Amino acid sequence: MERFMVRYRLSGDEAEAYEKACDICLEQTVEFPGELIPPGFIKDQVVGRIEDFRPAGAGGFSALVSFAADTAAAEFTQLLNVVFGNISIKPGYRVEDLILPDSMLKRFKGPRWGRTGLRGRVKVEGRPLLFSALKPMGLSSQELAELAYKLALGGIDLIKDDHGLTDQSYAPYHERVRLCAQAVARANQETGWSCIYLANISAPHHQVLERAYYAREQGAGGLLIAPGLVGFDTMRTVADDKNVDLPLIAHPAWLGTYVMSPLHGISHRTLFGQLVRLAGADGTVYPNFGGRFSFSREECLSIVAGTEQPLGGLKEIFPCPGGGMSVDTIPEMSEFYGSEVAFLIGGGLFKKGPDIVENCRYFRSLVE
Repeated sequence: MERFMVRYRLSGDEAEAYEKACDICLEQTVEFPGELIPPGFIKDQVVGRIEDFRPAGAGGFSALVSFAADTAAAEFTQLLNVVFGNISIKPGYRVEDLILPDSMLKRFKGPRWGRTGLRGRVKVEGRPLLFSALKPMGLSSQELAELAYKLALGGIDLIKDDHGLTDQSYAPYHERVRLCAQAVARANQETGWSCIYLANISAPHHQVLERAYYAREQGAGGLLIAPGLVGFDTMRTVADDKNVDLPLIAHPAWLGTYVMSPLHGISHRTLFGQLVRLAGADGTVYPNFGGRFSFSREECLSIVAGTEQPLGGLKEIFPCPGGGMSVDTIPEMSEFYGSEVAFLIGGGLFKKGPDIVENCRYFRSLVE
């Protein structure tokens, strides 16, 4: 029976860490006392196996545990459950890396567009993509549409709803999406560019696909979704739906607590790189170092690694660092990330000066 592997970081001294590794093997599969498991198939195949165990520095230990591929049942939800189900409720366990065989990776369609497809959508080659958000919350649909028009007129490639914009009374979803898509299309007609508007479809589960279909009908060029709010498999469902067929950007809302502790949770690379790719995102938003959040340079680089490391035939996706970035840091960020990145600047565009169109053009000049 084919197996997949997960590398965990375990806290404690060597004996405590090894006990945790043994616990993973049982807790994440049979959830049954080991001494009561009879010899045969369950003990030999279903129970997890410790394939490697070694010191990991800073007082922790690294354990490589393999699981039978069939324990994941060809379901994304069950894969997550095997990787970090019950042990997520116990302290001192951290998922560091997923290692999936090609037979499992083939079950995932992954990103529909990826880096190359998204570049083709906005017709941009050889430079970072420019990304911004419609904010602040509280603006009317008409005011948000006017802002979308100015951002597109200034040359912002990707213009998304802020993740807090859903279906509020002051900017109802259907009205806002229709007006913003029209506004960006009008700006493109004037400039000849191919900027796209991304509608936020994070919503009650029975409305997610309906909102995605509506956004496509109204001319939205992409979608924003928060898998921490709606679920990773919901995002996968949207990405796989041929009737949606729009670039999909994952937002990190509600996911932060998984990565905030070095002793527990999920690594930045696995959560914001590997898992969102498996679930079909074409870009992943995350807090950049040096902003108002606490991610380090090393953690941001690990996310980039997750967006492009070989995962069977799954496409590479765009890292989308944001969260307190300013226009003036773009030269430094360009040197750090290179060209395969989408820089997300929201409030920083407004701080540059009162003319938002000129601010956007200056932002664009820095990466051209």
